Amino acid sequence: MPQPGGLAAMVVGAWLAATTSAAADAPTGDATRGAALVASRSQGLCVLCHAVPGVPASQQGTLAPDLAGAGARWSAAQLRERLVDPERLNPGSLMPSYRRTDGLQRVAPARQGRPLFDAQQLEDVVAYLATLK
Repeated sequence: MPQPGGLAAMVVGAWLAATTSAAADAPTGDATRGAALVASRSQGLCVLCHAVPGVPASQQGTLAPDLAGAGARWSAAQLRERLVDPERLNPGSLMPSYRRTDGLQRVAPARQGRPLFDAQQLEDVVAYLATLK
């Protein structure tokens, strides 16, 4: 007879091992590169809608929440989720998904099937946002 919790413990253990392995393989973010992406009006585009610390008021948006204090409000995992799937948290969000490519509604034909950020850029932006305490 199997021990109580034996199968469940094995499944949880396998999941933890896979999650830990995936986290170990994830790129490490660079906050300096992330800050440049967030402030870029041609690549990251965050500054078009958000107020960003250190960016002149005339060059930043007011459509979305101010990013000052983002690192105090959300963990790195929560920041990452907001970048990867903003519509999951706010179905009416105008913010684009920076990594997801499927199921998107408002995508320019030239951008279809292509994420806005690669994995490294995503981690760089998360690292920067996490510094905004």
